[in-house]
Amino acid sequence: MSAARGPARLLLVLFAAAVLLDLGALLAGWRTGHMVAKPLLMPLLAAYAVTRGAPRPLIAALLCGWAGDVLLMTGADWAFLAGMGAFAAGHVCYLVLFGRRRPGRALGIAYATVLAASLALLWADLPAGLRIPVAGYSLLLTAVAYRSSVLGRTAGAGGALFLLSDMLLATGLAEWRQPALPDFWIMLTYVAAQYLLTTGALDAQGRAAAEGRAYRESRTAV
Repeated sequence: MSAARGPARLLLVLFAAAVLLDLGALLAGWRTGHMVAKPLLMPLLAAYAVTRGAPRPLIAALLCGWAGDVLLMTGADWAFLAGMGAFAAGHVCYLVLFGRRRPGRALGIAYATVLAASLALLWADLPAGLRIPVAGYSLLLTAVAYRSSVLGRTAGAGGALFLLSDMLLATGLAEWRQPALPDFWIMLTYVAAQYLLTTGALDAQGRAAAEGRAYRESRTAV
């Protein structure tokens, strides 16, 4: 484990540098910088997770996010739907990662209310051909946001930010009035979401391993 700390630290630094470059490029309106930095984000985060011994569903989710990022960068109509499909596959990977545990019912009701209200408000303004795909994708993403908290508060915050990021994107599709620099806020919340989900999953894995060792030691002592 200690041998992996050096590469893990380096990859985390490179990920942070790519994040700063991408967000800075969006603030400055430097398209080339954004086009260079964005495709590096998820591979670097996935490589960092690999050096930390991350579970396979987490790595798969991050790589699906990378595929979605690259597809959405093309701006083509077909690529948008393909990118949505890639992110949907990533959400399925996250759901596999979370296992069968469920958070409290109150949280589920809160997320269900947000989903229903968002779709009701956006529905009429969404392009007709995207309404059903967006609804299906939103249901899947809301499930991820809800169930992410089984790994702890860090992952739960990541799930909530992922939902917020895609809600900002959906308001753009509906041609609602956007905040200044919408792409910056979408990427900021998205990158933070993926990082927090990754960190939360790694922390949960570490806690489970520590509990397993403690249990084995207690059994050995008996």
